Amino acid sequence: MNIHKKTKLTPYHRQEIWRLYHKEKITVTDLAKRFMVSRPTIYNVLKKARLKLFVPLTSKNERYKTIRYGIKRLVKVEKSIEDKLRRQAKRYNKTYPGEMLHVDTKRLPLLKNETKQQTREYLFVGIDDFSRELYAGIYPDKSQFSAAQFLQNDVLTQCPYTIECVYSDNGREYQGTSEHLFVKTCNNHRINQKFTKPACPQTNGKAERVIRTLNCDVA
Repeated sequence: MNIHKKTKLTPYHRQEIWRLYHKEKITVTDLAKRFMVSRPTIYNVLKKARLKLFVPLTSKNERYKTIRYGIKRLVKVEKSIEDKLRRQAKRYNKTYPGEMLHVDTKRLPLLKNETKQQTREYLFVGIDDFSRELYAGIYPDKSQFSAAQFLQNDVLTQCPYTIECVYSDNGREYQGTSEHLFVKTCNNHRINQKFTKPACPQTNGKAERVIRTLNCDVA
C-alpha cells in the first residue's frame, strides 16, 4: 500500500470517509487502507467532519495558489483588453456615413524642378469614418479661409449625406472663436467639431494615413 503524508483528499472523499465511518461502521484502519492515507489523516478528517468541515479552509499548496493567482490576473488582463477594445470601437468605428469626417492639412512636397524659395501649396483632405469616402483639395495656404473653402466647396457641395461632426487636430485653420471662418462654416451647417488631444496627432490616424499615401504618390 502506498501511503503518503501529503496525499490530498477531495471534499467528496472526506464526505465518503465520514459516511463509511458512521453508517457502514468501517474502522479507521480499513479507511486508511482504502483511501491510501495514514490513520492520523483519517482521524483528522473525522474530527473536522464533526464540525461539518469537508473543504479545507486554506490551501498550503503553493502551486495551486500560483495558478489561482494567475487565473485571477488573466481575468483582469482580459477584462482590461475587452474594455479597451470597446472604447476604441465606440470612439473610432462609426455606424453610418456622415457621423464623423476626419480632416487634416499637409504642406505639399517640392517637385523635382522646384526650389525651397518657391511657394508651396497645401493639401486638405477629409475622409468619412464609416464609408471611407475621400475628399481632397489643394489651396495656397493653410489659413482658416482655405479650410472653410475646402469644407464648403470640396466636401459639403459634393457629399451625398449630411456631415454631423468634423474631427481634426488643433491647428489654427480649424479652431478659433465663433467668428473663425471654418468654425462659422461648421455652425452654419450644424456640424459639431471634435479635436485630437494636444500633441497626439495619431488619434486622427485615418486622415494622417491618407495624407501619407497621397504624398507618396505626388513625390
